[in-house]
Amino acid sequence: MATQSPFYFLQTLLQGLPTQALTPPPWAIEEGQRRIVLLLNHILQQEPEARARLARQKGRIVRIQWHSLALGLIATPVGLLDLAPSDVEADLNLCLTESSAWTLLQQLMRGDKPVVRVEGDVQLAAEVNWLADHVRWDIEEDLAKLLGDVPAHLLAQGARTLLRGLRGFVGNRADGGTARAPA
Repeated sequence: MATQSPFYFLQTLLQGLPTQALTPPPWAIEEGQRRIVLLLNHILQQEPEARARLARQKGRIVRIQWHSLALGLIATPVGLLDLAPSDVEADLNLCLTESSAWTLLQQLMRGDKPVVRVEGDVQLAAEVNWLADHVRWDIEEDLAKLLGDVPAHLLAQGARTLLRGLRGFVGNRADGGTARAPA
């Protein structure tokens, strides 16, 4: 007997909604964008090589688009990011081609990069790709500052185990139930 996914309700909800229904109000979009920039800058501050590469791209704008949602980022002289003005043309446009929010979420949970259509400056695209491949958030280090080393390690280890199981489950669902979760 096949077991129904606990995410079945979420899957049917996301697949049944028209794309326009997924668009939040403008104030929520702007506030979300500000939070994303703060998180990205926090991660970049831990990576000197990433900041050096980004500083060489100062003033360049990257716009990431998915349906009607867009995030414009401009590189600052110190190698961090800021929100780009929406009326300025981007040097690089990255458009997520996956139309289904559920499928996009599955790809991300499996650790796959989503399919992206790239338009614009090739050198800037190479730098963005390098950042995506090499910069990782060391969340355990941030947790250690709040909780101490041992609790942070245990919490991070539990989260990694949960994520491995979730990725295995999502991969199993995507493969039609034939894949096995890693041990």
